[in-house]
Amino acid sequence: MRICVFGASGTQLDDVYIKETEALGRTLARRGHSLIFGGGKNGLMGAAARGFTEGGGKIVGVAPGFFKEAGVLYPLCDEFVYPDSMRDRKKYMEDNADAFIVAPGGIGTYEEFFEVLTLKQLARMSKPIAVFNVNGFYDSLYRLIVDNTENGFIRKQTTELFRMCDTVEEAVDCVENDVYEINNIRFTD
Repeated sequence: MRICVFGASGTQLDDVYIKETEALGRTLARRGHSLIFGGGKNGLMGAAARGFTEGGGKIVGVAPGFFKEAGVLYPLCDEFVYPDSMRDRKKYMEDNADAFIVAPGGIGTYEEFFEVLTLKQLARMSKPIAVFNVNGFYDSLYRLIVDNTENGFIRKQTTELFRMCDTVEEAVDCVENDVYEINNIRFTD
C-alpha cells in the first residue's frame, strides 16, 4: 500500500514524537508499504521518511517547486513530484495514497486531516484514516469532534470514519485492516 503520512515540519519538536514517527515509518516499510508525503526533511515528515529509508521502503515526496530553493526537502526520496501549488500537492497525495496516517502536527496537518475526513464523510473516498495519537497529542482534538457531534454540528458517524491510534502497531493495523461504514454501507480497505 502507498501510505500518506501527514505531520509537523517544525524543527523544535520533543524527541518522543520524532522517535515514534521514525518507528512508524520503519514498521510500515518493513511490512512492504511505501510512503507518499509532503517531502520535508524536518519534523515528523522527515522522521517518517527516515524511518522508511531505514526500513527499505520506497518514498515519494510531493512539494511545490518553490520548496526546492528553501533547502527543506528530504534528499533520499525515490521520486519527487513538484505540483504547482499547495492545493495541488494535497490533491496529488489524496489521489495517489491508499491510506492516511495523521501524525502530530500544526495547522497544515489539521487541514490535511479535515480534508480527507470530509472527503470520506461525503463518500468521495473510502481510504483508511489513522490518527497517530502519540503521547495523547490528539486527545483534545478528538474531544472537540465528539463535543461537536453531541451538539449537532458534526454527524455522529464521522467519528467512525477514522481511528484514534496510540501506538505504532495500532496505526499500522488500522491502515492494513480498516473496516467502516458510510450510510449503512460496509467498506473494507
